[in-house]
Order: sequence, then structure tokens, then C-alpha cells
Amino acid sequence: MSTAGPPQGAQHRSPQGEGTPVSTLPAPPLALPARPGAGQRLLQTLRELMARPSGAIGLLLVLLHVLIALASPWLATHDYKAVSAINILLPPDAKHWFGTDHLGRDVFTRTLMGGREAILVTAIATPLAVVWGGLLGIYLGLVGGRRDDVLMRMVDAFLSLPWILKMLLLIVIFGASTRVLVPTLAFFYGIPVIRIARAATHNVVARDFVLAARARGHGHFTIMRRELLPNVLDALMVEGAMRWSWMLLAFTSLSFLGFGVSPPTPDWGLMVSDSRTYLPIAPWAGLYPILFLSTLIIGINLTADALAKTLGVDKAQKAPI
Repeated sequence: MSTAGPPQGAQHRSPQGEGTPVSTLPAPPLALPARPGAGQRLLQTLRELMARPSGAIGLLLVLLHVLIALASPWLATHDYKAVSAINILLPPDAKHWFGTDHLGRDVFTRTLMGGREAILVTAIATPLAVVWGGLLGIYLGLVGGRRDDVLMRMVDAFLSLPWILKMLLLIVIFGASTRVLVPTLAFFYGIPVIRIARAATHNVVARDFVLAARARGHGHFTIMRRELLPNVLDALMVEGAMRWSWMLLAFTSLSFLGFGVSPPTPDWGLMVSDSRTYLPIAPWAGLYPILFLSTLIIGINLTADALAKTLGVDKAQKAPI
């Protein structure tokens, strides 16, 4: 013979015999810890980045070059356009700290201002390349199928051609102004980002939360925004840092070949090109621009490497062909 339990909402007596009522109401749910916001995550990433020696050195080098580029009009000791027939190829001295070039222009002033165009153009083109290449790569990694196969074969064919020839073709047709260089660099360097974003998406798209989003009937762009982009963002950040250094090299290479910045605007690549004939007798005219460009590239690469380790991203991972 079964015994019925106490009515719903009734109270039990404590077994200790004191008659203390014990509530049978369910305990309130535990509050989940709040997810860190974008600002908190950024600050945490910066702290971890600066905790690494390579990250601290690289970030300081990059910030130093950016500050020099911004403050160069006030730090300059001479007019960067001023030529002097009596000051041609002078060695460094108290008046001209880095010496003078073949036109008598102050190398110190032109070196300080030589990174302004390169940093400005590439700092605009790099985010554009990462955004359009990353979004397209995420989309292809999500949808797959024939669209993915066709577009990736086009990407492979495009990447098989020398980058310098493709860029020179557009620059010769449309000109070498900043309005042409920014979209040109953003387009050509966004194509490799497609492969990286697609490969990173393949590592996420088969997970349960993506399958659940598909089962709920979410569209492709909703899944990209809510599920895929937050999980691929770390890889895109590291790739963007690497693309910035490669864009700087491409920009200075174009200036060296005469298809970048036009004289008399100071630019590191143009300065090296102008001084290459006089390097045996006046190496300082080309040495300092090379030194400034090298330290900036090293700083960016050190920062990107430390960022990859901080975020747990393997830069060496390549997209499947």
C-alpha cells in the first residue's frame, strides 16, 4: 500500500526534532558570468601582448614610427624640397645630421617624412583588404559547393601570377595617385586573405553551434555574423598585421621603380632609388631610409608573431588547395 507524499507547497519538518520548517521551493538559477565586451577583450589582448618581449619591442617600434610620421613636419630641420648646389653629397655633420643627397637636400628631414605616405596608404588599404577578403572567405567556407570550387580556382589562378606585374598594369592604366594605390593594394592583398579566412572557417563550420544555427533556419549572413566571424576574427587580426608589412614592402618597391610616390615628395623607396648610383661614395643617402623601413617591418612582424601566440593562432596554417 503506497503512501502519498505531502501536498504540493507543503513544508517538511526538520529531522532534528526542533520543528523548523524547510522550504521545498526550487533554488534560484545561478547567474552566468558576463562575457567580456570588445573593449575589455582588446585591453586584455594588449596586456598579454606587452607581456611578451617580442610583442613589447615590436609594438614600441611601430608606435615610434607612427609618431615620427605624424610629428615629422615639426621635427624636420630643413625644407624637404630645398636643393643646394653647394651642399651636394655632404657627409653627416652638425647641420645635416644624416648628410645630404645628390641634390643637396637634407637626408634627415626627408627620412623622417619618408614614411608618411607609406604608412598612410597601407594603413588604409590593410583594413580594406582584410574586410573584403575575410568576408568573402568566410562566405565561401560556409556555403561550399560549386561556388566555392569555382571562386577558389579563380583565386589560385590569380595568385599564380607575379604580383608586381598585376599591380604595375593597373597603375600604368589609372595612374600612381593615392586614390589608385589604396584600392589597388587593398584588392591584390585581399585575395590571399580569402584563403586564410576560408581555411579558418572550415575549422568552425562543422561545430555544433553552427549546425544548431542552421537547424533553427538562420540565413548565411546571420550565421556569418553571429557564429563564424567571432571565431575567425583572431586569425584575421594576425593576417592583417602580416599583410601590413607586405603592403609596406610593395608600396616602397613601387616607389623604387618609379610607380609610387612622385618627386619631390619624400619616400623611402624613392630615396633609395635616387641614391643607388651614389652609394659607393655617399652611402648615407640610401642607408638611413633602408634602416627606417627595416625597423618598421621588423616591428610589425614581431608584433604579428606575438599577437599570433597571444591569440593562439597558427600563422603557418595554410588553406587547402
